[in-house]
Amino acid sequence: MLELTSHKAEGQPPHASEMAQGENSEFLAFTLGNEEYGIDILKVQEIRGYESVTRIVNAPEFIKGVINLRGIIVPIVDMRIRFNLGTPTYDQFTVVIILNINGRVTGIVVDSVSDVTTLSAQQIKPAPEMGAILSTDYLIGLGTLDDRMLILVDIDKLMSSSEMGLVDQIAVEA
Repeated sequence: MLELTSHKAEGQPPHASEMAQGENSEFLAFTLGNEEYGIDILKVQEIRGYESVTRIVNAPEFIKGVINLRGIIVPIVDMRIRFNLGTPTYDQFTVVIILNINGRVTGIVVDSVSDVTTLSAQQIKPAPEMGAILSTDYLIGLGTLDDRMLILVDIDKLMSSSEMGLVDQIAVEA
């Protein structure tokens, strides 16, 4: 288990030294299939190895179940299923990213986590419109860094969508 702590508290104004660097943002990079994604590091509470979950009856397939994390019931969402990226496999690299979004703790299952990447505003490009194939509602944009490209997910919007409201309901029922 890796616990992440940030020097920045949510809702706090940036320090002058950070403002002088420009609008830099840090993203936790993770993989799903062959693609690399990024989420705001300030939303990440910790990273854990994948462990079995308690299934919840009648939950949508993308909600794997719940775990008890130090007394808190945490719903676990499999992002590969959520994004229709094929059948997930669980191995020694599979991890659960524990997120804290507006006081709500949720876990997301991803194939692997690579690193924390700092991107400037100039390195973040708008997401191209993908039509019905992929909704860009949940994307911040595409982060470019040398030969890498990160699909930047707006985890707040994703986790506040109507179907993710089911995650809250399941956490309460568990």
